[in-house]
Amino acid sequence: MYTHGMRSGSHPSRNLLLAVLGGALMVTGAGPPRVPVLVELFTSEGCSSCPPADRLLERLDPQAIVLSEHVDYWNHEGWTDSFSSASFSQRQEAYGRRFGLESVYTPEMVLDGETEFNGADERRALAEISRAEGRPKAEVRIWRAGASLRVEVAAVPASAGVFLILAQDSGTSEVTGGENSGHRLHHVAIVQSIRKIGSVKRGAGFSREVGLPPDAGSRRIVVFVQESDQGRVFGAAMTGPARN
Repeated sequence: MYTHGMRSGSHPSRNLLLAVLGGALMVTGAGPPRVPVLVELFTSEGCSSCPPADRLLERLDPQAIVLSEHVDYWNHEGWTDSFSSASFSQRQEAYGRRFGLESVYTPEMVLDGETEFNGADERRALAEISRAEGRPKAEVRIWRAGASLRVEVAAVPASAGVFLILAQDSGTSEVTGGENSGHRLHHVAIVQSIRKIGSVKRGAGFSREVGLPPDAGSRRIVVFVQESDQGRVFGAAMTGPARN
């Protein structure tokens, strides 16, 4: 069973975004620096409760490493989300089992694999990002090297997987069916693929050069290190689209 997320009724000042600034920045490449906190939003263009969460993710984008993962289980409600994938639904379901949820829902925000909440709750998101920023992080460094990406990860506190994400920088849809019919929806950091590129044991580091597809230059690239069984995210880094 899938359910809607609750609508958020609060609109705190955007000045609260200052709460997530500062601290060590473990990111490289084009674009503004971000704190190494991974914010995953499970969303859908077919869900009427999701646009506020999409807008919140865009506001958080300059501060944290954000990902927009479009699930496919809303596609039977009158609109097929062209950004959706069953793999993102499966990732969300794995989180649902880990968090002991009766059912998954949209919009859902998951922060560093450790906590989940209504994706439109700005006050909660800012508080969780600020809290996560203060926790120890495994340093993740990435940089483009021609048609490859160089990845280096410092020692991690437990066995983990190393994952590479390609994401469309942004996108807009004119929705003509379903709950958001007639609305123009905008998204950032739209995940296109999640690929495991290696594993790392407790106390060990990781170093590898990974081949990239031909269109990777126009994509955001995110690498994150996540505890086995989709647990805590120990560290993350992002590089934006290549600029000529």
